[in-house]
Amino acid sequence: MSTPDLNLLITLDALLDEGSVAGAARRLGLSPSAMSRALARLRETTGDPLLVRAGRGLVPTPRALLLREQVGRLVQEAEEVLRPRLEVDPARLERTFTLRASEGLVELFGAALLSRLAAEAPGVRLHFLAKPDKESGPLRSGELDFETGVISATTAPELRTQALFQDHFVAVVRPGHPLCDGPLTASRYAEARHVLVSRRGQPHSPV
Repeated sequence: MSTPDLNLLITLDALLDEGSVAGAARRLGLSPSAMSRALARLRETTGDPLLVRAGRGLVPTPRALLLREQVGRLVQEAEEVLRPRLEVDPARLERTFTLRASEGLVELFGAALLSRLAAEAPGVRLHFLAKPDKESGPLRSGELDFETGVISATTAPELRTQALFQDHFVAVVRPGHPLCDGPLTASRYAEARHVLVSRRGQPHSPV
């Protein structure tokens, strides 16, 4: 049995993450034709087309969707093994970190975080980006250094996560509202009239 070319894992990770031959080629510094040849080798090796044409773009096959998280995790672990381990001195560190977070979290913790950085890591700068969706693609590809969000079963397993806090919902009603009388149950809450504020412009909500 021949030894598999492990470089194909990096190529496969880039292809599945970018969803296009051109995008994966730019990410790995290859020409589109070289990436096309690499995709052909991957198809031959795995016995699966992996990415198939749909309109003007490419979509992953069911096998590719199953491989995506596993391949991403393997590539990240291999990079960590080969990366030299350095002791980081925050006081000497000079770097800009890109962080994607909701406006509310930045308002609550941004000032305190910047104050602490000024005292302990004055050479560090934070670049905050808006969080329009829950996709973890930019974090997996290295476009982001950190991201805040809800940890759930759909969170990519190769991402390192740490719980910061637990949030909860608060119901706001006018004085004398019928919901103030008696226990606030889910059914009573759902039957009441609501003001809906949708960040995504959707006409419906979980309520």
